[in-house]
Amino acid sequence: MNINVKYSNIIYAFLMAFCMSFFISFILVSINRGYDHGFLSTWLKTWSQAFICAFFGAYFFPRVIQQIMRRISFVEKPLMIEIDSLVREEDN
Repeated sequence: MNINVKYSNIIYAFLMAFCMSFFISFILVSINRGYDHGFLSTWLKTWSQAFICAFFGAYFFPRVIQQIMRRISFVEKPLMIEIDSLVREEDN
């Protein structure tokens, strides 16, 4: 299957929303309602609603989170608190 790369974000969002809403709605409906005769219809209704919300979240949230992550500086050296505790441990 060959699909243009410009559709990769929307396909990724669709697949993530599909899987996550499917799994989470199943678990939550089974916990809250149990496996009675109306389970399947309740779960499918809940899943369809959850999928719509999850799709928009999976499409827009990564962009916002990537912008936030660009502003964070990650360092590899230990923080001052960690250095102090290491020095204290070596002294003992």
